[in-house]
Amino acid sequence: MSEPGPSQGDPPAKGPNADMAALARGGRTNFFGFLIRLAARIPFLFIAGRLYGDEMLGRFAAALVVVELASQVAVLGQKRGLAQQLSEDDLRPPAHIVADAMMLSIITSVAFTVILLLFPEPMFPNGRNGEWSWLLPLTILPYALTEVALAACAYRYDIGATVRSRAVVEPWAISIAAGALFLVVPESGLELAYVISIVAASVAAFLPVVRHYGLPQGWSPHPARMFRLAMRNLPLAGADAIEWGTRKLDLAILAQFASPAQVGVYFAVQQLATLPQKLKTSFDPILGPVITAALKVGDRSAIAKQVCQVGFWIVALQAGVALALAIPGEAVMGLLGPDFVSGTGALSILLVAEVVAALAVVSEAALVYIARKRNLAISIATIAFQAALTIAFMVAIDQYDLPEYWRAPAAALALAISLAGASIAKSVLLGRILGQSVNNFRIGLVVAAVPAALVGWAATQVPEWAELIVGIPAILLTYGAIIWFFAFREEDRVLFRRNLAQDDVEA
Repeated sequence: MSEPGPSQGDPPAKGPNADMAALARGGRTNFFGFLIRLAARIPFLFIAGRLYGDEMLGRFAAALVVVELASQVAVLGQKRGLAQQLSEDDLRPPAHIVADAMMLSIITSVAFTVILLLFPEPMFPNGRNGEWSWLLPLTILPYALTEVALAACAYRYDIGATVRSRAVVEPWAISIAAGALFLVVPESGLELAYVISIVAASVAAFLPVVRHYGLPQGWSPHPARMFRLAMRNLPLAGADAIEWGTRKLDLAILAQFASPAQVGVYFAVQQLATLPQKLKTSFDPILGPVITAALKVGDRSAIAKQVCQVGFWIVALQAGVALALAIPGEAVMGLLGPDFVSGTGALSILLVAEVVAALAVVSEAALVYIARKRNLAISIATIAFQAALTIAFMVAIDQYDLPEYWRAPAAALALAISLAGASIAKSVLLGRILGQSVNNFRIGLVVAAVPAALVGWAATQVPEWAELIVGIPAILLTYGAIIWFFAFREEDRVLFRRNLAQDDVEA
């Protein structure tokens, strides 16, 4: 198959606002994907909490931490590195570059899969749910290839592929499968549902990548080329694994100190609290290609502007979602079952942590290209500090005979403190390199948050059903209206303006 011609996913024409138009369009598309993912995540948590219970959910979560860590490492940094490879290599066909990336992920994925099949004990610190739990490592390969495929689509500015795969197919597949499998194999339903969802997401990702790049005719793997690619991507792989690990390390450590029920509650809290983080990933697929394009022409002021702009968009959206989930937290957690209400405190802390982390993650989007080793050093220091602080909190709870339900908020607090330090360090480093201040905070965020919090407090005074059905929309509407009129500038409204790219071309 020959190289396909331009499609609607190809990069737009360049102009004064072309990069910001691409960021806005990609973020807007994936934001709707976030809403779809939110709509699917709640049914899964409801099914998992009500049908399977906190203990089974806890054992599933402990296994998932190990499997997903292996999956992240197997990608070997190519979720972001592929954009740079495609941008810099003008000599080889793009289909061959994508094929190299996939082959490298296949090699690493198979290695991790074999290791976990031979030595499954790290996945099951508190035992396993059923006889089919051993299938979980088989998801490493399709997960890693899906990440590479979606990164390739993102380089062509096709964010719809990510939305379909990650926000539609994957979450709805696990929700539907978990409910159906409970009637057939209740002891392994969660594990089998996860396997089905990952395979389904990979199928949804491969169709568009073939459409964009075609099949790699004439390509063959080359050991030396694979080795050079692996070595080049190691810092990116480390940064990706550590960024992911900071969101999962607390759960992994908790699994060593707490009961499966507590781990299950914390896993449910994480699933809700990390929803605002998906808003950050709404811009990830498109931010990488835009930054690499600016680097190629040496425009560092454009990078600083893009990071600050996207950083504000992310923190503004995250803060609104955090308020809407944290204030009626008991009612939200109560949806999953009475045993999950104890996770309300941890939910509030984790939601704050995600807002605090916004500056770190957008700064890292640029640092992985211009200061890989220093960024990796900060990431390693962050996760090491988080590990030490989390363990110290767990030991202190044992030493002072504190209640068991204190463990989840303690793990969440360790994460929040660590992410705050990373945000400061990475934004300062990026600002020094670019020679410009990197900051995503504006006083308008506080101006919007205070009235929204008051509306939320009023909502907690009514019955829980009204708190959820009326209170959450009221919080979001109050916050959104004030943000729009008092915090958004003209350039911020680009995110909601569909005709920017057209205007730019006409200019």
